[in-house]
Amino acid sequence: MTLDGIADRCYDPYMSAVEEKPWSQVERILRSQTFRASSALPRLLRFLADKSFAGEADQLKEYTIGIDAFGKPPTYDPRQDAIVRLQIGRLRQKLAEYYRTEGKDDPVIMELPKGRFKLIWECRSTTVETAPLQKADAPSTTGAGVPAFLRYVVPSFAGALLIAVIWVAWLSAQLRNERRNELQASPWTPELEQLWRPFVTGKRPLIVSIADPLFVGFEGTDSFFRKKSLNRPEDAASSPEVLVLRKALGNPNIQPTFNFTPRGEVISSFLLAKLLGTRRQDISFTRSSQLPLQELAENNVLLVGPESVFDRMLPGMQLDPQFVPAPAGIRNLHPRPGEPGLFPDSPQGPAPDDGEVYALISHAPGPLGSTDIQSFTSSRTWGRQGAVQVFTDPMLARTLVGKLKRPSGEISRYYQIVVKVKFMDGLPTEISYVLHRDLAPR
Repeated sequence: MTLDGIADRCYDPYMSAVEEKPWSQVERILRSQTFRASSALPRLLRFLADKSFAGEADQLKEYTIGIDAFGKPPTYDPRQDAIVRLQIGRLRQKLAEYYRTEGKDDPVIMELPKGRFKLIWECRSTTVETAPLQKADAPSTTGAGVPAFLRYVVPSFAGALLIAVIWVAWLSAQLRNERRNELQASPWTPELEQLWRPFVTGKRPLIVSIADPLFVGFEGTDSFFRKKSLNRPEDAASSPEVLVLRKALGNPNIQPTFNFTPRGEVISSFLLAKLLGTRRQDISFTRSSQLPLQELAENNVLLVGPESVFDRMLPGMQLDPQFVPAPAGIRNLHPRPGEPGLFPDSPQGPAPDDGEVYALISHAPGPLGSTDIQSFTSSRTWGRQGAVQVFTDPMLARTLVGKLKRPSGEISRYYQIVVKVKFMDGLPTEISYVLHRDLAPR
């Protein structure tokens, strides 16, 4: 049931009218713990609810939402700035999370269907429908393509086993059909083909390695310490900060661990698997601490993480870099006229998860020149996630390939790209191309 033209109440056939207007449900959601931690999502939910109640949601466009809900300037271009798509997806996830937890007993269920900007709602059913059992000599079929015989109650074990076998076979066929439909609706575009050609057409296996930086634990406590420049367990014992913390905690033994990974890396691995998994069946995932150098010489590898985590791998790269990560930005080693020598990261507000960072994407040959290595790095995890999105989002990829193309229409085999990532609430909201360099092997 849609929100435009709806009645104000949910009715139960065995009870009087329940005073539960849709706006009251929206307010209940906005007051929840699920939505309280965010500033952008409540604003977006109010905006969509207002338009849906007024019957104007069918006319909503991505551009309109960017202007009216997020205060974007008239020059806002949805093809370059993905804030609306990202926040709409996040709102959909948060609504589902709310109804799994705090709202599991709410009388009104609000949903935001995929591909739409209109909220829909329905009253939660409070009764259980029953139907008489059909006789065995009166077969029929149920709706939605489910065999009618699955509704029969079979008292015998043999009968139940037969139904289970048939059910598994039917379900397997459905899953195969769904998989076939997914492959037919492939997200691949000509631009994504150009960007990923070395990795999807090559015969070498593909490894995706995400950062799992070193944390130092203290035996007998729940305390952990992390320093960006501290990445080897053998360096932990002599770290001045670790020595101070040990003394304050009563000199416990230290326990180096690699059991944590940043959230942006986790999301990045999902984006890469979702795209590349439709073309390669030999993709494997590993943590950076478990990636031997030999793997770089034998496999194509994608690296996602801070550059400090991958420092030990860089000397074998067969190229002269034009850009390198700085402690809080990207350094331009050979600035051309009008270019800065440093692209500095900058905070955007008082919130720790708001800001603007630069990310570096480097594509280089492996140590022996027979493999391809591509890294996505930045000083912040959100920057690394934004860099991966450039290579997995069709619209962002189209813009990027337009910048990388040579007069021949092809792009260089090896390159470095600098992008700028704005993020809010720990989510990339605007990703833009800055500049790039084609690279030649040594």
